[in-house]
Amino acid sequence: MLRDITLGQYYQTESVIHRLDPRVKLGGTLLYIISLFLFGNFLGYGVAAVFLAVVIGLSHVPLGFIVRGMKAIVFLLLITVTFNLFLTPGRELVSVWKLTITAEGLRTAVTMAVRLTMLIIGSSLMTLTTTPNNLTDGMESMMKPLKVFRVPVHEVAMIMSIALRFIPILLEETDKIMKAQTARGADFETGNIVKRAKALVPVLVPLFISAFRRANDLAMAMEARCYRGGEGRTKMKPLVYRRRDRLGYLCIFAYLVTSIAVGRLRF
Repeated sequence: MLRDITLGQYYQTESVIHRLDPRVKLGGTLLYIISLFLFGNFLGYGVAAVFLAVVIGLSHVPLGFIVRGMKAIVFLLLITVTFNLFLTPGRELVSVWKLTITAEGLRTAVTMAVRLTMLIIGSSLMTLTTTPNNLTDGMESMMKPLKVFRVPVHEVAMIMSIALRFIPILLEETDKIMKAQTARGADFETGNIVKRAKALVPVLVPLFISAFRRANDLAMAMEARCYRGGEGRTKMKPLVYRRRDRLGYLCIFAYLVTSIAVGRLRF
């Protein structure tokens, strides 16, 4: 299960999406997520699904690899769908004991499930096609206006990028520790919730120690390379918009206008 989480990973391949400026991908992902909450019917979600499918095809990232990352949020998805299905008031469809499914609850549950699925896939696709260095540079460039308010833009972008990059590293470390503890007789699968929680203690302690050790090694490596923050730093490969990036922006805005217009139609 831990290895199925794809958020924060980078998939090495050659595609037009990989070559796009990171600012285009960051801005496009943000606009895509916002658009998912602006639709009034399922036609809008259909347009969003088609757009996402086209981007996945252009990225050359295997669909199975992307979908595999959804396994990690199945439990969250089930909880969200269940609560919306049974706790939303409205016109009754089915009633079993004290549980009632309403038409409004069914619609809300389906809508929420579709939103979460496309949101996770869209966000994962951005990290799968963008290297950590480019991600940091893109975040820093997009947050430059905040410098007016004395926000340490470079440091914030660096922290966000490192945190995102540490997700797959810590998950891999957790997987190794759990396998080592299982080989020593630990049982993480049986028992009630309290017993399973207690069984995780031998995993959490070495995991925290490993995380602090990795953070210390990273800090020492940055100091050894004379890292002193973003003030006065230059870029070896500065971000420059190219023709494909402008076409990317055009496609994103065309999708945004089309999806919102279709999603607002009333039948």
